[in-house]
Amino acid sequence: MQLAELSWPRVQSLDKNIPVVVPVAALEQHGRHLPVFTDSMLLGEIVRRVSESIGDRALFTPLQWLGNSDHHMDFPGTLSAAPRLYIDLLAGLAENLLTHGFQRIVFLNGHGGNEIPGRQAVFELRQRHRGRDDLLLLFATYWDCARPGEGRDDLVQSRMGHACEWETSMILRIAPHLVESPASIAEVKPGFGFEPAYRGWITRDRSAPGHIGNPGSATAEKGEYLFNRFAEGVRGLLERVADWNGASWSP
Repeated sequence: MQLAELSWPRVQSLDKNIPVVVPVAALEQHGRHLPVFTDSMLLGEIVRRVSESIGDRALFTPLQWLGNSDHHMDFPGTLSAAPRLYIDLLAGLAENLLTHGFQRIVFLNGHGGNEIPGRQAVFELRQRHRGRDDLLLLFATYWDCARPGEGRDDLVQSRMGHACEWETSMILRIAPHLVESPASIAEVKPGFGFEPAYRGWITRDRSAPGHIGNPGSATAEKGEYLFNRFAEGVRGLLERVADWNGASWSP
């Protein structure tokens, strides 16, 4: 179900244990070959597929396209909410849903830069509502819901990068006219260094052209496979949320 299509009396009549999915993504640079709306386009397509398959077992809000992308601000076209602002934005959205009585909220993420502030947001929410054991507050990134690299030998990369083989393949599947000559784009390896310490970084520290990975290996056929695997993984997560017994998360 789509929240945007319901009247307020219909929203009021819903079972408040229904999972409410808040898709969150970004508008930021994706190398020299992909559109700045890549993260939001990819998550939107995954949400479309999952919402069609799961039916009325979950409620989906409109996608929130503004993400935490400060680390990409050296590249034109990036729009960003600073980390503290982003934490407060997500927490505020969750508080709106809690006010309306919903008890199971899932932020479904499509941008790596949202992960740390997103997890902080649900952590802070749980502290604020520590007396309520009926709440399930989750933050999940779609590519963590499946392991597509384990089921296909021709994937060059084993995990998600930025404007990489995987993201480029998926954009080739849904909007090939927006992809600019990926075969000519050289690989940028994901190594970072400074272990065991964690370095504060900006994208320019890691990649001058703005991508990380191997977009030259992308194909639309790989993109369809990735969409299917990720959609299956997300649907499985949401079904577990819908079936949650209020105590254990074990199957």
